[in-house]
Amino acid sequence: MEFATDELTQQVGRTARDFATQYIKPYVTEWDEHQTFPHDVFKELGRLGMMGVVVPEEYGGSGLSYLEYVTIIREIAAVCGGIGLSLAAHNSLCTGHILAFGNEVQKKKYLPRLASGEALGAWGLTEANTGSDAGNMRCTAVKDGEEWVINGTKNWITHGISGDIAVVVTRTGEPRTRNNATAFVVERGTPGFSGGKKENKLGMRASETAEMIFDNCRVSDAHRLGEVGDGFRQALAVLDGGRISIAALSIGIAKGALDAALQYSKERHQFDQPIANFQGISFKLADMMTELTAAELLTFQAADRKNRHLPVTREAAMAKYYASEVAVRVATEAVQIFGGYGYTKDFPVEKFYRDSKLCTIGEGTSEIQKIVIAREVLKA
Repeated sequence: MEFATDELTQQVGRTARDFATQYIKPYVTEWDEHQTFPHDVFKELGRLGMMGVVVPEEYGGSGLSYLEYVTIIREIAAVCGGIGLSLAAHNSLCTGHILAFGNEVQKKKYLPRLASGEALGAWGLTEANTGSDAGNMRCTAVKDGEEWVINGTKNWITHGISGDIAVVVTRTGEPRTRNNATAFVVERGTPGFSGGKKENKLGMRASETAEMIFDNCRVSDAHRLGEVGDGFRQALAVLDGGRISIAALSIGIAKGALDAALQYSKERHQFDQPIANFQGISFKLADMMTELTAAELLTFQAADRKNRHLPVTREAAMAKYYASEVAVRVATEAVQIFGGYGYTKDFPVEKFYRDSKLCTIGEGTSEIQKIVIAREVLKA
């Protein structure tokens, strides 16, 4: 399926697909089994300009649009959801936050390193006891002269150990009060900043998920992103773009699962004919294709609005909600089409099945997306 007719977008998609086939596909099983986070792959992606897809050229990025970005994530995730997740988190969260809310000094300092792949980005909002309840964060930043002292732990952070540059959202006011959060850039190696426990996950195992720990970590006021108290508003805006990323990740995983199931249904014979000939299988494929196409349309609609600087909260939430749920359904049906083989690690669909579930949880659960969508609809 190809919705973008622009030659540049199609060429970018082919480049991402070729890269995934050559540099990712041969190692997918090994990385998944051992939870290997392949740093070198992201260096190569940096050389191709895929670590700073929407970063303007003046800051060392590729200067492409969200259509190209969605296309890249989709093609990478169709081979490995974990690598797609890491690429998305780096681009849309850490890099995207600095691009949107950093001052010129901060942009010139951090964006070229992130866009080139020299530095890997991490973004810290979630905590163990405050998942969707971000207004009650326990990770705090207290002003001390010209410095801020950060204390607390962030959980389930992509690149929590390996990230070189982290954006961390801290509480700088009373719990659950307005304007009580502020974002900072913290570099790896800063005293008091360390990685913690690495999670042993069901899926997305090639993407590192870990704690970020701050123990009297001091940063200068020059590391503050935007105004004091503006952190949560910034985070919501960043999450709009991040949800488009997860939608793209979802359609990539669904695409990979559907492609595998379609090929298998043509090759697998029962009763002297391909199982694709049986209505029970062909109807599954019809439903899978229809839902995936609808999810792609929602995702590209959100990306198009993002490019045109239009409000995107509702569209991003709808794309993320629907695409993530579709990814789970399509992966589930792919396993069913493979039958017993689908339950083994000898075939790719069991991994798509495991990877898909995170898409309904990360960057706002499906339930949170429904709340966001309902609020936006009721505003109309």
